[in-house]
Amino acid sequence: MERIFQSFVTLATFSCAPLHGSPETDDTVTKRGQNRLSANPKGRLIGGPILRNTKTISMPSRGHRVSCIICAYNEAPRIAAVLAVASVHPLLAEVIVVDDGSTDGTADIVRRFPAVRLIECATNGGKSAAMATGIAAAEHEWLMLLDADLKGLAPDHITALAAPVLSGRADVSMSLRQNSLLIFRFIGLDFVSGERVVRKQLLDEALKEIHGLPRFGIEVFMNRRIIARRLSIAVTHWPHVTQARKTEKLGYWKGVCAEWRMIADLLKVTYPLALISQTLQLFALRIDHPGRARLSVRIRKPRDTAA
Repeated sequence: MERIFQSFVTLATFSCAPLHGSPETDDTVTKRGQNRLSANPKGRLIGGPILRNTKTISMPSRGHRVSCIICAYNEAPRIAAVLAVASVHPLLAEVIVVDDGSTDGTADIVRRFPAVRLIECATNGGKSAAMATGIAAAEHEWLMLLDADLKGLAPDHITALAAPVLSGRADVSMSLRQNSLLIFRFIGLDFVSGERVVRKQLLDEALKEIHGLPRFGIEVFMNRRIIARRLSIAVTHWPHVTQARKTEKLGYWKGVCAEWRMIADLLKVTYPLALISQTLQLFALRIDHPGRARLSVRIRKPRDTAA
């Protein structure tokens, strides 16, 4: 969701009493996260002590296997930068690119990376259907979902995104890019973030439903399942990582139209008040962890990032 979406989200978020016009303090989030992570409803320990005020993010040592899924449509100018990082990262056991009917040679770019598994769709069915295809093909317990148009992505960003879930600190991990909407950076949560780490089971058991979603409804659908299961969420700030805007890819007017179509798809999945509720419920599930940045860092003006 991009600039055209900001006024809607701003009004929606700040009209809700639980935020009281300002984000929660780090101490509030830490105390709540410590209580929730001590045990899940079944009594199984799912997290350890919360680390405070540290920037050290260690490589998870447990033997988890992660499948990375990247859905792409006409991303030939941008996807190589993402694959150059993801295809050689030691935490990713496999990288799957689902080319959603591209016409610009995206598949040819992907073929330059022998370690990457390419799935080509004959027609453009939208991100939701492409994601379902990738999920069905994934072979491992955990899924890392990445957008194909990220700029400035580095190995440390992938490690930071994976670390909270692979270490057992959180059940789900989500990115907060440096050019996410200002309101998202202010509250410390982008509810439509395309970069996540989740268990495959969370989505694999709902593939039929995902195939039936609008073209761009996958994130909102995923949020519903996260909320229903009360899964703890680690939001990982990605400084210097940005996402190419639709207006940058398509030109101003075509990009604006594409943004409105994405918003329309969101509203097909759920109604506006439910989007507000989703944001608040996800916010309540957020925990503190080493990858979470302070407000002053999150709201810094994004810098131009080389592709």
